[in-house]
Amino acid sequence: MDEFFSLHHFHPATYSASYTFITVQPMYIEIITTPNEALKESGFGTLEACKSVLGAIRRMGYNTRLNVCRTKDDLDDIVKRKPDLAILAVKYIPVRHGNDIWLSDYFSRHGLNFTGSSREVLEFDSNKVLAKTHLINKGIKTANYFMAAPNQYKNEADLPFAFPLFLKPLDAANGNGIDDLSYVTSFSGYKNKIASLYDTFKQPVLVEEYLDGREFTVAIINAQNEGLITSVVEIIPPTSGNGLRILGAQTKMEDSERLIALDNGKLKSKVTALAVDAFHALGARDFGRIDIKTDVSGGCYFMEANLVPGMTQRSSYFPEACRIAHAFSYDTVVERVLAGGLCRVSSTMPPDMQPDADKRLVSAI
Repeated sequence: MDEFFSLHHFHPATYSASYTFITVQPMYIEIITTPNEALKESGFGTLEACKSVLGAIRRMGYNTRLNVCRTKDDLDDIVKRKPDLAILAVKYIPVRHGNDIWLSDYFSRHGLNFTGSSREVLEFDSNKVLAKTHLINKGIKTANYFMAAPNQYKNEADLPFAFPLFLKPLDAANGNGIDDLSYVTSFSGYKNKIASLYDTFKQPVLVEEYLDGREFTVAIINAQNEGLITSVVEIIPPTSGNGLRILGAQTKMEDSERLIALDNGKLKSKVTALAVDAFHALGARDFGRIDIKTDVSGGCYFMEANLVPGMTQRSSYFPEACRIAHAFSYDTVVERVLAGGLCRVSSTMPPDMQPDADKRLVSAI
């Protein structure tokens, strides 16, 4: 008698022959987030954004649970439940007076399958200079930069390169610390912004050569059987009262920037190629978002990587880029984002238990 492994969420086919059915539990998924008020980087976003991801996964037919974790004990409980896949909606859990708990590190040590990149790779997301240095060593272009603290440079002649310059925090997300005053054309403006950022973020400031071109973001998903899906959009901030287009915290909070499709084939190819090269060179896994900017001559430069991108419906760049570039629904974006993690679960199962096993069998027949 033939044997057939039935998985409720794998669309099992029906056959006329007689089979022995072995009951297999449906795949179990858990989403992990934390209250993000204390985080510089918000990951998928608010609890509502995580609930949107939860709803999309449940509509796919998976048994899914959302966890708001605050302590190591919360994570220990997840390990005891042994989910097939842990979806990491944030990079770490902050620990007051202790070391932050990096989720990818934690679940790796406990042998649990998780979405996204390793701790070492996620450091490139948290530290813009680390990412820039790594990519420069790989031959990938990024804006010239230096790090600075208050009073480090005494006058304009001491600066590594000339104005205009652009100043921003080393590791903040969502445009925090960025405004019209980030664009500096004088030493007095430079000193004031350095002092302000240092006072707020308590760390050296990233100073970049200003690129007077266009701004793009590229959502990248490794959808396994579908290959690498890239979604390129141009970001157009509103013009400020000072005549500048600065993509800062106020613009992002008001959601006043526009995302538009990039129709220029040659430029689109250049932006996409640079983003994919950066994604691979950083060692990113599953998905991520790469920000690119051009200079006045159309040269493309890596700006930063977001490897736990926002997932707020109708506003976060990652799902919106996928919608604009490919007409993907939000649920489709979530489904593609999960592909890598689900594939890793499937690779440990017998062939006839894997996702779409029935489709492959019908195709073979």
